[in-house]
Amino acid sequence: MNTKVGVFLGLGANLGDRRATLRAAVRRIREVAADVRVSSLYESAPWGVTDQPAFLNAVARGFTDLPPLELLEAMQSIEGELGRLPGTRWGPRAIDIDILLYGAESIDQPRLVVPHPYMTQRGFVLRPLADLAAGLTLPDGSLVGELLTTVDQSDLRRVEGPEWAE
Repeated sequence: MNTKVGVFLGLGANLGDRRATLRAAVRRIREVAADVRVSSLYESAPWGVTDQPAFLNAVARGFTDLPPLELLEAMQSIEGELGRLPGTRWGPRAIDIDILLYGAESIDQPRLVVPHPYMTQRGFVLRPLADLAAGLTLPDGSLVGELLTTVDQSDLRRVEGPEWAE
């Protein structure tokens, strides 16, 4: 019997019909994960490369029996189907799906680092993650809700509640 692992996925888009692309991503995620819930939808200024359009961001939580690298491959496949093209790191993109957390595991492999190495520095990740699990303890012992108080959220705007994905 396969045991399902709880996963949190960061979703972002800043090209094309951002909301429609994120909705399509959630529909596809529901094909590889069970009991998927989504956060509210947020608009944020770009991070890293700042000369680009604003992003829409959300977090999805679900349960999967895929091992971590197979989950990564599934998310990359969804990104490709939805128009993600190779480009500049942190540059504009039709869709971005990051594995933020894979159960309570810490993974450090060339293709995958979990928890996501930048998630604790990004309000556009922590705010929607807190929508779903403010009391969640990360593998390093920190609490999502407490981390949220340490990041700048001044450029973050809630656009719509979790019904955006329906």
